[in-house]
Amino acid sequence: MPNSSLQNEYKELCEKIKYHNDRYYNEDDPEISDYEYDMLLRRLEIMEAEHPELKSEDSPASRVGGRASEKFSEVEHTVLMQSLHDSFSHEELFDFDRRVREAVKNPVYVVEPKFDGLSVSVEYENGVLVRGSTRGDGAVGEDITDNILTIKSLPHRLKSPLPYLEVRGEVYMSNDSFLRLLKRQEENEEKTFKNPRNAAAGSLRQKNSDITRERELDIFIFNIQQIRGKDITSHKQSLDFIKTLGLPAPPFYNCFDNMKDAIEEVERIGAMRGELPYQIDGAVIKLNGYSDRELLGSTAKFPKWAEAYKFPPEEKETKLLDIEITVGRTGALTPTGVFEPVTLAGTTVSRAVLHNEAFIREKDIRIGDTVILRKAGEIIPEVVALKEHGENTVPFEMPLYCPSCGSPVVRENGEAAIRCTNTDCPAQLMRHLIHFVSRDAMDIDGLGPAVLERLVATDMIKSPADLYRLDYKRISEFEGMGELSASNLKKSIEKSKANELYRLVFALGIRNIGEKAAKLLCLHFGTIEAIMTADADEIAEIDGFGRVMAESVSSYFSLPETKELIEHLRELGVMMPPAKSSVTQNKFDGKTFVLTGTLPTMKRSEASKLIESLGGKTSSSVSKKTDFVLAGEDAGSKLTKAQSLGVTVISEEEFMAMVNARHDNS
Repeated sequence: MPNSSLQNEYKELCEKIKYHNDRYYNEDDPEISDYEYDMLLRRLEIMEAEHPELKSEDSPASRVGGRASEKFSEVEHTVLMQSLHDSFSHEELFDFDRRVREAVKNPVYVVEPKFDGLSVSVEYENGVLVRGSTRGDGAVGEDITDNILTIKSLPHRLKSPLPYLEVRGEVYMSNDSFLRLLKRQEENEEKTFKNPRNAAAGSLRQKNSDITRERELDIFIFNIQQIRGKDITSHKQSLDFIKTLGLPAPPFYNCFDNMKDAIEEVERIGAMRGELPYQIDGAVIKLNGYSDRELLGSTAKFPKWAEAYKFPPEEKETKLLDIEITVGRTGALTPTGVFEPVTLAGTTVSRAVLHNEAFIREKDIRIGDTVILRKAGEIIPEVVALKEHGENTVPFEMPLYCPSCGSPVVRENGEAAIRCTNTDCPAQLMRHLIHFVSRDAMDIDGLGPAVLERLVATDMIKSPADLYRLDYKRISEFEGMGELSASNLKKSIEKSKANELYRLVFALGIRNIGEKAAKLLCLHFGTIEAIMTADADEIAEIDGFGRVMAESVSSYFSLPETKELIEHLRELGVMMPPAKSSVTQNKFDGKTFVLTGTLPTMKRSEASKLIESLGGKTSSSVSKKTDFVLAGEDAGSKLTKAQSLGVTVISEEEFMAMVNARHDNS
């Protein structure tokens, strides 16, 4: 038996990896880099190889890291969605080749990029897309059909119908889409996604498919899991066939009859990753022939006929020349590092956000120091660590006064951010205006940052209310504007006066209140007057609101300047119409439904909307509080649990009878 210290080290390592699995797969919010995680997992694999008696039944080295969330219905995968074994050196790839050749004569390999996204299954019946699901733990995933249908490059109907086809793909977010999302989050001072992979995963696992649609996701299909109506004998044949069906196959893949050439292709792919419009974190080498694959088989976690080569993170040393401070929309002061330019992942990097004072102190970063830079997810520059202090450098101190207006700054209890105390600060005004006119807020076309800067610089705007007092003749004289542009701007501003109430509430830029929270707030209280007079306790009762959010709303509307702004907007013609609920009748008021299985004639999303329109609620899990389980074919574990708890189970026919009977009685 291994000694107790080794046993403790093994147990601690397992727990650490499980924790990071949960952060990565289930929370979409990792705390460490992919490389740091890979090294932890490699250490565990080495320990288990050297001391097999240590290995536990639930070792994270033997299973896929995710799990199905209770937010969605479960999907049992008929064909397991396994992971891939990782290599980090050419020697390990040659070892893989030797293992293959022990079972297969003259193997042929297919080399393709390893996309950095969220692995999904997509199923087609008679050529029609019927279901999309996440990998989950490899055996059970989440039903995300409504969200999969929002991906424009994924056809809802195949060019050549097949009785049945299940394919596996990687949902991703392009670099451009990620940067646009990041910009919106930063402008709203929301928590930002760390990289495109987490942005894609977080977007795909939204309960509201409208949010997923806005995130501009994409997909590559890289494998056939099951097929009926067509004989496929090799991986390359499957990828070629995928393209004929109209599915988005990997943009490049090539065959090789020896590992030396395959490794050269891996290196070629690695050299181009900085030029690609999407993220890859490695390359995959797969045995081409299906019959050859059967000879090798699989472990519980990964197939023995494929190997992933993970590219190491590119890191560069550079000198920190300065730390600049910018002021955000809510007054938060954000430090940004200015560096001697270095090339990372194909682009020149000279700036990186340093987040806050705590981040700078934790890494002990000082102006004049040599630091190590890398790109998080190959796209966002970040400081990894201090390399060495420069000569005579001193610890950095955040300013005591706002660099924009000179007002004192404060740090509120429990916050990392330091904020300017002046609500009329010019820097805050500019960012507030950009947010106020943005697409998701008041949606005013023609008011880009350049025009807003000109309006602020000429004192035409000192408050969002001034947008509705503009002198359009004066604007038409701006360079690059003219009468037509000024006229179009006027139309857009006039149109915004009739916007739904939640758009105005979101546009106000209340801390901790995003678009979704603004909608919930308006639906709950109905009018701006009711919101303004509600206290934090009343607001906290809203399903989906926390105490911090409630206090942010209450504090904001208690300010005299807020009340003055709302009054001015009203006087200037901003209508603030009462919010309209999607509930048409309260026939299912107080009733909770759980939907499971495939319904005969309608999608579960359609049934959910119908339930909610009649005042009912839907839940993803069965409990004693569940009133009805609406079950279709292949209902699975939720049906079993409902029966064991004595919950009423109804068919689609019975459900529609309830709907129609309730309408008749109304």
